[in-house]
Amino acid sequence: MNRFGIVILLLAVTAIFSCSNTQPKTAASEPDGPMVLIKTKYGNMKVVLYNETPQHRDNFLKLAREGYYDSLLFHRVIKGFMVQGGDPQSKNALPGQQLGNGDPGYTIPAEITPKLLHKKGALAAARTGDQANPERRSSGSQFYIVQGEIIDSSKITMMEGKMAQRAFDSLFARMMKAKSDSLEAFQKANNREGFENLVARVRMEAADKITQDPPRLSEEQKKLYSTIGGTPHLDGNYTVFGQVVEGLNVIDSIAAQPTAPGDRPLQDIRMAVEVLKEK
Repeated sequence: MNRFGIVILLLAVTAIFSCSNTQPKTAASEPDGPMVLIKTKYGNMKVVLYNETPQHRDNFLKLAREGYYDSLLFHRVIKGFMVQGGDPQSKNALPGQQLGNGDPGYTIPAEITPKLLHKKGALAAARTGDQANPERRSSGSQFYIVQGEIIDSSKITMMEGKMAQRAFDSLFARMMKAKSDSLEAFQKANNREGFENLVARVRMEAADKITQDPPRLSEEQKKLYSTIGGTPHLDGNYTVFGQVVEGLNVIDSIAAQPTAPGDRPLQDIRMAVEVLKEK
């Protein structure tokens, strides 16, 4: 083959590889799933909603289409942790008014998925605690977006301690619910000693179970949280149903705002939510 033919062949091969490298990047740039835009005065956050959590996905899309979130506040902001909104009572809230108890009148069954983690930018459903809500049902409208922090190796033990405490609290609540009839019988009989002994026995059984099989961060979690950051102690306890794919800096801007007691920002931070893609 002459020199001219070799040059043409090389150009053809280069073109083929260029095309094959370009096309996947285009396809990968668009996350799979419905997309929403959360608008704030500090900028916008583009969020993909996970198809693995269909009830939370569909509920969020429904409320967004209805304009439910428009003009609501990010009413709870904790730097290094998360920003929370979605309380309908915040729309016309007075300065200093305590918020966080409003909802649309229903809850959503938990869709806790092990692979959906609380990394920075995770969109998750708020809920009441395990003692009152052992099934971990989510609020019908309130959500939080994780800011979290980078976790180095020195903090892993502390985080695993928090995970163990949460696991104990959740297990203890479920075990106490299972003993509710016995506890009620002790109360009716005014048998305080029997009541306290049963509570102590359940507490000890729950502690033994957690001690025998304590929760640990996986290697994947350790790598994720040491690079991107997040709140690993919440994994497995709350439903994560989306992820900020553009606008992570907006979370930082909101989280940096000064707050009053109760973690409400001193200056109102309102939102609007627009559906960008349904599927």
